[in-house]
Amino acid sequence: MSMNTSKSSTRGRVRVKRPERVQIEWRPVCLDQLLATDHRARLVWAYVESLDMSRLYERIAAVEGRAGRDAVDPRILLALWMFATIEGISSARHIDRLCERDLAYMWICGGVGVNYHLLSDFRADCGDFLDQLLTDTVATMLHQELITLDTVAQDGMRVRASAGSSSFRRGQTLEDCRRAAAKQVDRLRQEREDAAESHAGQSRREAAQLRAATDRQQRLDKALEELKQLEQQKERRAKGSGKKARCSSTDPEARVMKMADSGFRPAYNVQFVTDAKSRIIAGVDVTNCGSDGGQMGLMHEQLQARYDKLPEHYLVDGGFATKDDITRLEKSGTQVFAPIPRAEETIKKGQDPHARQPGDSDQMAEFRQRMATDEAKTRYRQRPSIAEFPNAVCRNHGLHQFKVRGLRKVTAEALLHAVTFNLQRIWKLAHAT
Repeated sequence: MSMNTSKSSTRGRVRVKRPERVQIEWRPVCLDQLLATDHRARLVWAYVESLDMSRLYERIAAVEGRAGRDAVDPRILLALWMFATIEGISSARHIDRLCERDLAYMWICGGVGVNYHLLSDFRADCGDFLDQLLTDTVATMLHQELITLDTVAQDGMRVRASAGSSSFRRGQTLEDCRRAAAKQVDRLRQEREDAAESHAGQSRREAAQLRAATDRQQRLDKALEELKQLEQQKERRAKGSGKKARCSSTDPEARVMKMADSGFRPAYNVQFVTDAKSRIIAGVDVTNCGSDGGQMGLMHEQLQARYDKLPEHYLVDGGFATKDDITRLEKSGTQVFAPIPRAEETIKKGQDPHARQPGDSDQMAEFRQRMATDEAKTRYRQRPSIAEFPNAVCRNHGLHQFKVRGLRKVTAEALLHAVTFNLQRIWKLAHAT
């Protein structure tokens, strides 16, 4: 390549510094010296190192004295996922690429090679560990009196599923697809047996094709199972309207839900319950029910099971406020603060929504009277800043569409966001004190 030079009539040839990329250099530095001492990747690693991860180590088959390749330390995988979540990255393939070119990810790996398959499998299979980690973290903060759980707020958000609207099919179509998938699996297995002497590269391709075909067959089998449940639910609701239920062949457990923009798309309903004082997420649940009705009672039971403690005040919006759930929580000693169910209809009838209505339990009547007071209204106005705050943060960090399929896996991804969110809150609370 010729050097771009110019000559002036009053001066000599200009001199510029050009890049030199083939010169071999010796740089006496290590990864640890290249990363800033206050980089948040170090904070994530310090947190992960403090955790008891014996449950994950027990799953590792490689042990001393036996043959086999060493496993990747689960602390590396968890740290990579938590750091990536903070940066708004939820793709295993993206993290795989960053581990080869981004200093922070390279520092976490410390020379240990990872790939997207390993990262994806770890996230899908660590749901139980993350669930226990959430419980242990909040329980420790309760013991240290950093949080109280006296007042909590619950909110749900619809998160887009990894499935398209066109993947929802009726029963006969799913049966036809399942038969075609079974034939393809049989054909690929026969081809592998006939091509036993093929090259290694070709064998790997054939194995990948067989895995994909088998996975599709399993998803279609699951879709037919889910379809039976949907048909039963639809019959109870529609009472013989003639409309046939449909189920996704891509993610059988996803459901079409009304989203925040009033559109209808395949999604899951993610529920967070948050402590009012610290804004720490104390409970997580994921359901494929598009309605928030009935979710308050389930989350209330989860809090009691996790921490053996019931909140004194429970703040929810109108979608959660059903008579059954309000009665259940009030009986347990928890005061509910929410809009009165069907208040507008009651007002149109010329009745006071705060007065006892026919069919009300004693607890429901007490709830109506309490919501008429200025103190209750003032307390309820705190709900958006408590319940919607973690939702917004998790949305900004990538929880707008799941990258995995199935309730078990999407729950693990939601728990990862909750645990990472709590870590960031702990950092902020520590700096505030």
